[in-house]
Amino acid sequence: MTSFDLRHGDGLEGMGQFSDATIDLVVTSPPYNLGIAYGRYSDRQEREGYLDWCHEWATHVRRILKPAGSLFLNLGASPSNPLLPHELILRLRDVFLLQNTIHWIKAITIENEQGELVSRGHFKPISSPRYLNDCHEYIFHLTSEGHTPIDRLALGVPYADKSNIARWSHTGGSDRRCRGNTWFIPYKTISRREKDRPHPATFPVELVANCIRLHGLRDDLVMLDPFLGIGNSAVAAKRCGVKNFIGFEIDEKYLAEAKRRLAGGSCAPSHDA
Repeated sequence: MTSFDLRHGDGLEGMGQFSDATIDLVVTSPPYNLGIAYGRYSDRQEREGYLDWCHEWATHVRRILKPAGSLFLNLGASPSNPLLPHELILRLRDVFLLQNTIHWIKAITIENEQGELVSRGHFKPISSPRYLNDCHEYIFHLTSEGHTPIDRLALGVPYADKSNIARWSHTGGSDRRCRGNTWFIPYKTISRREKDRPHPATFPVELVANCIRLHGLRDDLVMLDPFLGIGNSAVAAKRCGVKNFIGFEIDEKYLAEAKRRLAGGSCAPSHDA
């Protein structure tokens, strides 16, 4: 059973109270500085100030992470502001090493075996003579030295070509391979945002669950989300059986919603991913 410690307050200030090397895993999605209408936070900061703020909270994360800890950082962009995630990662080069870059695919169109085009997922359509619809975001896996072991096969998938099982010695005879760094995880269809997803910018529970499993589950795992929102990371922690979860949220309404979802039926296992 997961032990939860959900706190109302600023995540940056809250992390300052933690001892060094006490957290195993951080999965979070900070404000993107793209003008999103949050409740208590202004998402329109001066660019350099925003990057400095991110460097400050990332420095706290680095201090409190254990040597083999992981930070999975979800960042998005906008068609007119595509460089922001990359600028932020470059800004953090003196704090973390970028060990893996994962692409969260929200929507995709592929050709099936019958030659038909099939579209899956959800995206926000835009009408522009310059830009394509934005159907993905980044998950940056950051570690202290770039040598943190991960459980690659925790997200493994079967081989499409079964002859690969015998062809490659690393399979050990198992029909399971690394999924790779493109994860198709669509948003669930909702009826009313205010009721079903009362937050302007959430990541799916399944996305966080993937990060948890990839980092590797242990009986004593301690996980943190300094930007909790409505608690999708906490829900994922409960589903995965994380031992201890800590979350900070500055908006009282979002925090109340997170606690409601944990107390209610939002933590049942999902088969969407």
